Amino acid sequence: MARPRNPVGVFGEISSERFGVGRFRARVRYRDTNGRGRQIEAHGASAAEAKRRLRQKMAEAKTVIQSSTEITGDTAFPDLVTYWLEGIKAEGELATSTRERYAWEAEHLLLPAFQHFTVREVTVGRVERWLTQQRAFSYARAVHSKKILSLVMGVAVRLEAIDHNPVTGTKRIKRPPGTPMAIEDVELDVIRNAVASWRRDATRMGPKPDGQLQAIIEVMVGTSARIGEALAIRICDVDLDAERPTVRIAGTIVSPRSGPTYRQDNPKSAKAIRTVVVPSFTVDALRARLDVTGPLPPEHLIFFSRNGTPLTTANIRRRLREALGAAGVEAVTPHAFRRTVATVIDREAGLDLAAELLGHTSTAITRLHYIQPDERVDPRTAEILESLAPGAAQRRAADEHRERDE
Repeated sequence: MARPRNPVGVFGEISSERFGVGRFRARVRYRDTNGRGRQIEAHGASAAEAKRRLRQKMAEAKTVIQSSTEITGDTAFPDLVTYWLEGIKAEGELATSTRERYAWEAEHLLLPAFQHFTVREVTVGRVERWLTQQRAFSYARAVHSKKILSLVMGVAVRLEAIDHNPVTGTKRIKRPPGTPMAIEDVELDVIRNAVASWRRDATRMGPKPDGQLQAIIEVMVGTSARIGEALAIRICDVDLDAERPTVRIAGTIVSPRSGPTYRQDNPKSAKAIRTVVVPSFTVDALRARLDVTGPLPPEHLIFFSRNGTPLTTANIRRRLREALGAAGVEAVTPHAFRRTVATVIDREAGLDLAAELLGHTSTAITRLHYIQPDERVDPRTAEILESLAPGAAQRRAADEHRERDE
């Protein structure tokens, strides 16, 4: 019967012997990454020196093994996370901000729960209990946690370290009850007035608002653009002199933790790249903004800071909160404008057009997250139900009898 071999990267016992006059040799065997047995040796003036030098070589060899060894079920979970993060960085397909978010979520959501386990020990039961804890914190946190862990464990499945992804065996995380809320037209005018009057009191010291927040709102309402998409619109993306003026949505603003805010050429998805014919109020807002900026290069952003740098989405959200709060108006998020657009288009022209305008790949996303349910029932029902009014049957019979006599 063949003797079982040590696992890859595991060293055997160190041996030492005299090797010539005044020389000693220390040796050890190990299995390298291709499964073959190999030997490392080191020499010294004494057995202790030879062993010390050998241990240095063993440390170097172990580093090489750890960097090239395939992921197995016995791999420590943090090593799998590192392997996954290095893989998505090498692929270069994800935006820097997305990779940073994944790294943050792995560090703060996954590792505290699974850092002391091996890949094989991340079982369905452990994942289920962990997701229950995450759901108790919030629905959004549970969803993000499940997604990120599924991506990591999916790597282990593809590398054949485990047979199945334990995350797929857990129960579905139910969305809490909630209804997308659109802004009514009267409320929208209140918001516009609040933003227009914000910090414009003649007695107020300091610089007055530059009007960009007002224009940004009109762009979001007239295009359905996300806040990052609206801030990423360039001079070359608008055609206000066409018979039917258009705005092209073809980028977004990104604010990575590791660097300055910048414009990313591609928005959330390929479907999100779209050219929108815009209403007159959006055209007026953009013209007014361009009158302020003066001539700019085609690639220049329409909305930018006093230093000429891109505006951050966080900055615009903060300004909107302050403007509405100063007017005593209940705060709304920029995404509320997008839901409003979706709801209005759906009621007038149907769900398919609403999804197309928003740049969604599925109408299900539009319906679930953006359309405020319409509680109003078709008024024709009242006309139909008149047939059940008291005495209606007798009146119909009398009418029919009279028609026969005639």
